[in-house]
Amino acid sequence: MINIVIFGPPGAGKGTQSAKLLDKYQLVHISTGDLFRMHMKEETELGKKAKSFMDAGNLVPDSVTIEMLKDKVQAHPEARGFIFDGFPRTTQQAEALDALLSTLSTSISVCLSLQVPDEELIKRLLERGKTSGRADDANEEVIQNRLNVYMRETSPLQDFYQNQNKLSAVNGVGTVDEIFDRLCESIDKLSAQTV
Repeated sequence: MINIVIFGPPGAGKGTQSAKLLDKYQLVHISTGDLFRMHMKEETELGKKAKSFMDAGNLVPDSVTIEMLKDKVQAHPEARGFIFDGFPRTTQQAEALDALLSTLSTSISVCLSLQVPDEELIKRLLERGKTSGRADDANEEVIQNRLNVYMRETSPLQDFYQNQNKLSAVNGVGTVDEIFDRLCESIDKLSAQTV
């Protein structure tokens, strides 16, 4: 089983690259952003809670995120592996994910960290905001807050996965295919080491 964590700041291309990795490695894609939007669209209690935090540009609390994640993982007992997109974002979430996967007799194979300069992220998000309909993509101040929150709360994950020898920092600037090739190279290299 191959389990991939892909993370990077908002606008780094996690969703785009996850879709391509999903096809190549035949994994189940779990995007916390998609889970949040689904719950918000269906107006579940978890969705209402998530929306109030996202609208302010803040991270959704761990308890809400983990509950959504558990539901999704348990809905796919036949999976060959998972791509975790947008989760974990904190060391506490990474520990909770390790605990969840250990109940399935598996673990994270590789953690891919997309590296993109802030100026490029802001440009991408403002462009996406023109068509996405997402309020958090249309306001540069909210975008900057999201980037600041990401750096403050998510950077400890690099140490967490580095300590497990599972971290691969990948240049997230270039064409979609160039970035995809870099990601595949990292996955193949780290997966081979854990076999």
